[in-house]
Order: sequence, then C-alpha cells, then structure tokens
Amino acid sequence: MATSQRVAIVTGGSRGMGRAFSIRLAADGYAIVVNYAGNTAEANATVDMITSAGGTAIAVQGDVSNEDAVAALFDTTEREFGGVDVVVHAAGIMPTSPLAEFDLEMLDRVLRINLRGTFIVDQQAVRRVRPGGAIINISSSIAKFARPGYSAYAATKGGMEAITLILARELRGRDVTVNVVAPGPVATELFFQGKSEEVVARITAEPPMERLGTPTDVAEIISFLAGPARWINGQVLYANGGAI
Repeated sequence: MATSQRVAIVTGGSRGMGRAFSIRLAADGYAIVVNYAGNTAEANATVDMITSAGGTAIAVQGDVSNEDAVAALFDTTEREFGGVDVVVHAAGIMPTSPLAEFDLEMLDRVLRINLRGTFIVDQQAVRRVRPGGAIINISSSIAKFARPGYSAYAATKGGMEAITLILARELRGRDVTVNVVAPGPVATELFFQGKSEEVVARITAEPPMERLGTPTDVAEIISFLAGPARWINGQVLYANGGAI
C-alpha cells in the first residue's frame, strides 16, 4: 500500500520517549512504523493512540541488533508505505553498575543492542532513506554528566555520537541530515527504575528549570529535525534543560 505521505520508522517506539516521538510525528502527518523488541501490547497501544487520533501507523517487531530483523523492518515499511523518509533510532537498554562490578555478559548485551544496533539501523537507513529525509539517533547527556554507574551505557552513547557525526559527512550530496539528540533525565519508566526518591529529587533539581524533562519536550526536537531543520546536520543536540 504505497502512500504519498512522508514515512517515519521509530525504533523503540512502543513506549517512553519512543512513543512520544511516534505520536508527535504522526501529528505532523507522517505514517509511522512503530518498531518494538518484544512488548506487543505496548506497541499496539501506541498504534491505537495514533490511529484513534486520525493518524496512520503499524507495529513491526524486530531486534535492532539483528541485521536480518532490521532489514525486514525496512522491507515491511517500503512494502506498506512505499518508502522511508525519517528514521528515529530510540531503542536501547540502560543497566547501571559501578565499572568494577559490571557483569561482562551484560556489557556484551549493552554493546550489542545499543552500539551494534545503532550501526545496523543506520546502515539500513543510509540505503533506504529518500532525499529530503533525516536520520536521528537518540543518545544521552549522561556522557557529559559522567554520573557513576553509567560507564557501559555512556560508552555506547559516545560510540553512537561518533557514528552519527561521521555518517553525516559520508552522506555528502544525498540531501539526508544525520543528527543526535542527547536528552538529560526524562520522566519515563526507564528513568525511575531502581532510583530512590532522594536520588530522583536530587537529579530533578539539577537543571536551572528545576524539573525533569518530559517525553513531549524531546519529541518537539525530533519533529523539528525531521522536518524543517534542514540546515542542522552532523550535530549533537543536548536536551537537558541547561543541566550542563
């Protein structure tokens, strides 16, 4: 079913920030492909939110660290909607532990999903995104915060940023922008997981605006980079309320 709509794939689009990105881009008129790892109910809920508001969306399961699954995700998108214009790569995991105690099997998993996953998703995006499109990778301000316990996660996000900045230059002449958005603490289930009220209160007070970000705050930036922001390319945009 080819469509004249612009089309966006959002990895990790079933909940949290990914859900907000999906809903915001749908409101901008995009047909949305909600990629998810395993929670079918959450993915379908995101699709329902979009379609009930008059938008167009489908859910496609796929592990971003598996090259066959990611190729199939893009194949499905092209078959259903005729092409791909925007890819927002928001999928990832965030286990925390001091480096000295970090389980090496978990390290391999973080590297596989967060870093290998970025490479694979971006590789398919480079091959498929149409002129006038955008590739947006979701990093984190954590690399700048240098918060103890986040060494593995921050390492993968630093790698993501390096991949993105190089890719922007490799796409010379393609009319496809490639950028990173690096949010600070955002009020999602992933952020609150495992944190005491004291820790949450301390982090909330860090930005001059004295609040946590919301998924909607970050979604507005995604909307801007996906559409009108054609002169922003090869950049890391920190979205953390001025905390750094």
